[in-house]
Amino acid sequence: MIIAPGDGSSASQRRDATFTGEVWATPVVSAPGEAMIASIFFAPGARTFWHSHDGGQVLQVMAGSGLIGRRGEPPRALRPGDTVWAPPGEVHWHGAGAQTFLSHLAVSLGTTQWAEPVAPADYPAGPASS
Repeated sequence: MIIAPGDGSSASQRRDATFTGEVWATPVVSAPGEAMIASIFFAPGARTFWHSHDGGQVLQVMAGSGLIGRRGEPPRALRPGDTVWAPPGEVHWHGAGAQTFLSHLAVSLGTTQWAEPVAPADYPAGPASS
């Protein structure tokens, strides 16, 4: 059992290696190889690289708006209150719109498999849309 104190003692860290743009992650719970829960903030235009999760991933959008893309499909809009389930092995990316910020809680199950950055053709230049 892991109890994560809600006292703000977890420091946010800027993430660079597998993200494009300014992204800040605040760990909530980490059990390497099993599950990781983190609060993630994306500045406008920031996004993850393509990736998948061995056990899947749940995203809960807290504020702002953004996009999520699945390999081979156009990106879809994300709005506050949206919950996303990416099944095990599904290659996807997520992040802020070009002119908006995005804050979400990420629950990643198993190991994350990182791939290449999202190409400009896969990331729309305009605001997030439905």
